[in-house]
Amino acid sequence: MQPNAIYAVCGFNDIPSRHAMGFHLMVVDDGGNHRPWSIIVVRWGKKVLGYVNECPHNSVNLDWERNQFLDPYGIRLMCGKHGSTFELGTGRCVEGPCKGRALTPIALTVLDGDICVVGVRLVEDDAAQNE
Repeated sequence: MQPNAIYAVCGFNDIPSRHAMGFHLMVVDDGGNHRPWSIIVVRWGKKVLGYVNECPHNSVNLDWERNQFLDPYGIRLMCGKHGSTFELGTGRCVEGPCKGRALTPIALTVLDGDICVVGVRLVEDDAAQNE
């Protein structure tokens, strides 16, 4: 396993500024098992932020419709199930049933025009296509 592996998730310009997009990936855990990993990537100007797509209140995905992660004002992440809202920069819940708890952050970087996840091992497409 490569501890500093970097995997491209999407192009930087694939997510418009002030928008969020969800991705359903597969990670390889320490035991070599594959498990689903749903993440949210937020682009705010030149900055990218990432969180695991799981509300700390009851472990449901935040999006109530595909890629609908932001509150009506477009300034916080929002859980579509119970309306909890989270600060974009910290993932901290500021309103709702999980107030005071936080989303799990993930490490992202922008490399050669791509938004990439860092520090996890993903199932790569070519390996996943062995049928």
